[in-house]
Amino acid sequence: MIAIIGVGNMGGAMAANLLAKGWPVNLYDLDDAKCRALLPSGARVCANAADAARSATTTIICVVNARQTEAVLFGAGGVADAMRLGHTVMLCPTMAPNEVEDIALRLRPFGLHCVDAPMSGGPSRARDGSMSLMVACEPNVFERQRALIDALSSRVFHIGERIGDGARTKLVNNLAAGINLVAAAEVLAMAARMGLNPGHTLDVMEQSSAQSWIGSDRMRRAIAGDLAPRAHMTLLEKDTRLAVQAALDAGFVGPLGAAARDVFANACAAGLAELDDAALLQWLEKNN
Repeated sequence: MIAIIGVGNMGGAMAANLLAKGWPVNLYDLDDAKCRALLPSGARVCANAADAARSATTTIICVVNARQTEAVLFGAGGVADAMRLGHTVMLCPTMAPNEVEDIALRLRPFGLHCVDAPMSGGPSRARDGSMSLMVACEPNVFERQRALIDALSSRVFHIGERIGDGARTKLVNNLAAGINLVAAAEVLAMAARMGLNPGHTLDVMEQSSAQSWIGSDRMRRAIAGDLAPRAHMTLLEKDTRLAVQAALDAGFVGPLGAAARDVFANACAAGLAELDDAALLQWLEKNN
């Protein structure tokens, strides 16, 4: 039995993927409707995190941040008290490396193994099992979880055994994604100001040296005016902020990371927090 705590865009897609492959899945989310939407697929909806985890050998945490992760693990009705000795907690949220390390240490007295496993690729890739999964854990834990990891992702990167290195890799990746997204939105806003057709400009970029997966994915939606949130602006605001801080903690200062961080922070402050991060294009067009 697998438990998934947090059934948002990514957690719900992961659950749908596992259920389609025949895995038994317990679900818990504060928004009960998200869990109940998966009842026809065979999911079991639980009253709290502890109820979901109690019969599970592995519990996947798929909430938003470290604060929520700590709450569902160690708070009232939490996972840690419900799981059995030797069972595993898989941490999928994007968090600071020190936060992941601290959570892993706090799980040890409960006799629980920790898998540091942030993910990337968006809900559609989580649903079809092609998302990227950056895994750091002890080798024996990795092997015991291999069937589940392979079911979740066809793009598994076993970073190593040091807990926190999955988080470090995810932050490096997401800072690059944030920089690329800001760049794509900036140049398309520039193209529009120059009188160019943004769609035609993006056609050129996609077949030339400016090609970027996140740029194409988000800017196609932005050009179409489709800003329904698949990835809220707040996510890259958080991820770029954590990434820049992790770089500073390591003694590294780059020329672009802080600039991208500030763009997402300013966009959120301007009221775009609950929109898709593709809304950067319209925001830059409006503010230039």
